[in-house]
Amino acid sequence: MLIDFKLTILGSGTSQGVPIIGCDCPVCQSTNPKDKRLRTSALLEVGDQKLSIDCGPDFRQQMLRENIKHLDGVLFTHAHNDHIIGLDDVRPFNYRQKKDMPVYATVEVQQALIKRFDYVFETDPYPGAPMVVLKTIENHPFEVEGTPIQPVQYLHGKLSVLGFRIGNLAYLTDMKTISDEEKSKLKNLKTIVINALHYKAHHSHLNLEEALALIEELAPEQAYLTHVSHRMGLYDEVNPTLPAGVELAYDGLVIHGQF
Repeated sequence: MLIDFKLTILGSGTSQGVPIIGCDCPVCQSTNPKDKRLRTSALLEVGDQKLSIDCGPDFRQQMLRENIKHLDGVLFTHAHNDHIIGLDDVRPFNYRQKKDMPVYATVEVQQALIKRFDYVFETDPYPGAPMVVLKTIENHPFEVEGTPIQPVQYLHGKLSVLGFRIGNLAYLTDMKTISDEEKSKLKNLKTIVINALHYKAHHSHLNLEEALALIEELAPEQAYLTHVSHRMGLYDEVNPTLPAGVELAYDGLVIHGQF
């Protein structure tokens, strides 16, 4: 029996978001909501279970926008600030749920969290500090309360990052290169969400040409491009130019999947 789930794009922008502070370009000045991009993250919902993939600096705003009243855990892809720095804002969930927040991360990401949020991990943290419990994940399949998750490992420049495949959907952000072995985990997808920064070559992100080539190779039914820079252009102008089955993601986009 297949189980339905949904993935909501909480944020589809780069580390600076869109609009960028002080920028007068047409994208940053656009009034189209699809051109306003918070920092990249997503919400996985399986029945009543809710898991955030990353929690960046816009985490609070994203939770409020989606009216999220409980959260069952956070899955971290890697330790860059735009993906982790909202961890302090799990506190309202601690208070409401009266328990620690499970945080699923590699040992390397855990070490970064302990360094940046040292006050959280002290032996005797101050009252009101976020309460989290670290759950170690590696590049092996694991489950979160019955939800099967397949990590997919790739490089963001020289930094190892985990994307996640859940059933027939894969969520991959901050990718530059991926091995053939890891690509083999991405066969027979219905939907892929993958980063595409802009048009020019970048040292740690796929550009549009590279993302489209990988999408063509993997051949999912549908692809959405996330972690999009203002340099990509206006949503209404770029989207019609993309190949069939490829679209720009946008904040609030809901994608359905099954496992």
